[in-house]
Amino acid sequence: MHVPDGFIDAPVSAAAGVVAAGAVAVSLRGARRELGGTSRSSAAESGGERTAPLAGLVAAFIFAVQMLNFPVAAGTSGHLLGGALAAILVGPYTGVLCVTVVLLMQGILFADGGLTALGVNVVVMGITTTVVAYALFRGLLGVLPRTRRSVTAASFVAALVSVPAAAGAFTLIYWIGGTTDIPIGKVFTAMVGVHVLIGIGEAVITALTVGAVIAVRPDLVHGARGLTSSLKLRVDGELVDAPARQPAAPVAARSHRGIWVTGLVTALVLAGFVSYYASADPDGLEKVAADQGIDKKTEEHAAKDSPLADYGVKDISDTRISGGLAGVIGVGATVVVGSGVFYVVRRRRTQDAPDGTSRAGENV
Repeated sequence: MHVPDGFIDAPVSAAAGVVAAGAVAVSLRGARRELGGTSRSSAAESGGERTAPLAGLVAAFIFAVQMLNFPVAAGTSGHLLGGALAAILVGPYTGVLCVTVVLLMQGILFADGGLTALGVNVVVMGITTTVVAYALFRGLLGVLPRTRRSVTAASFVAALVSVPAAAGAFTLIYWIGGTTDIPIGKVFTAMVGVHVLIGIGEAVITALTVGAVIAVRPDLVHGARGLTSSLKLRVDGELVDAPARQPAAPVAARSHRGIWVTGLVTALVLAGFVSYYASADPDGLEKVAADQGIDKKTEEHAAKDSPLADYGVKDISDTRISGGLAGVIGVGATVVVGSGVFYVVRRRRTQDAPDGTSRAGENV
């Protein structure tokens, strides 16, 4: 659903940029709490320590999976938006930043999503999906049993709804500042209709990923914190809570590194190899734009001459090698930039400790 330059007029694109910048600023402040560093709660702080290194990986994983377009209807494909996945894994504020980092990498390096439309894309793909998904996710967990299965089920529903919500957000922006005169009812019907189908794919990917992480490290899932039932022991015929056991630091560190390496390798394989078999059909927005005439005033991308434009490496003629290498470079760049951003955010939180002390040595 990457909006190119020329779909939305300059004033509305600028306004969307201001909204996106404000949301990113708010998310930077909120992410300091989610990423930890100092906290009045030791449980929250340890959760932040786990979130900080995972956030850069989540951004890289979203980048990789977005390369895997899947068919949803005749001549139409879809891909992960990632807002729901990021919000549930690392928190809503950090999730907005994850998707924003991905959109920046795609726009600057790969000429995917217009640069003047970057604010629109952040509003549609980053803010809308994350806010809608996480609000629905928390609402569902409030009425469902407090189990890991409930987290996975709520993830599925939240991700499913977040995609047509993003389509509706785009339609609203187009209604205000579209550069072509197309009846808004036709745009809304077409956008929401196809993105409901894409939302099913989003829901499956999100639920499978969240479920996989919960199965091995539920403590790494932001949306699952506090849901794990305590171990029960029978004493004198009655069930009582067993004393909590804290794993030794070296074991926790090894386990954390293991899942981080597994996630990074998975992202590299998806972007470097599996992406070759992705659907070549236009995605939902491209298809609707072509069918409805929204794309009549599309402008050339400012980064069209980038050596990685269109997810291929310039001067490499073999499409498999070119696309795979571009995917690997993209994953690497995203994890480096994302991890750098989240490291700085967490260090800033550390330096702003209310007691004036530094806990930099606790960073993972």
